[in-house]
Amino acid sequence: MRVWVRGLVAGAVALGVVGGGGFAGADTGGPEADLAYHGAVSLDHGRLDLRVTPRNHGPSAVADATVRLTLSAPLAARQQLPHGCARLGARVVVCRTGALAADGVGDQIGLRLRLRGTPSEALLEIDTVWGGDVVDRNRDNDQQRVLVLDTGDAYYF
Repeated sequence: MRVWVRGLVAGAVALGVVGGGGFAGADTGGPEADLAYHGAVSLDHGRLDLRVTPRNHGPSAVADATVRLTLSAPLAARQQLPHGCARLGARVVVCRTGALAADGVGDQIGLRLRLRGTPSEALLEIDTVWGGDVVDRNRDNDQQRVLVLDTGDAYYF
């Protein structure tokens, strides 16, 4: 597990530094897919509960992708992350989506994160950081921004 997480983080960082062709928005001339993310998020006294379901609108399947979850508020020092997710800095978590069939829905990614302190709100940004070797020409539906108020209410995206 530890080696895999280091590989995920190193791969995500390397792609971000060199701008490799694996980005979902890169026009590599390869197969085309359309990734999207939907779910719900709530914030209650510094605890952020997040459920994200990846979807591929096709036309090609995606062997694996990585979704980046960036928060405006810093995360607490200790986090319990599910398998397939890794922390990437003070405010960023990345998670693999797993294989996504053409016009298919992936497994839900569930996170319970602790924020540093108890902010009254947090801005959550969701985007694809790596999409295998597919081209995603419609980046509008895989980039979400959700303002979450500390009310305990669920905000859907």
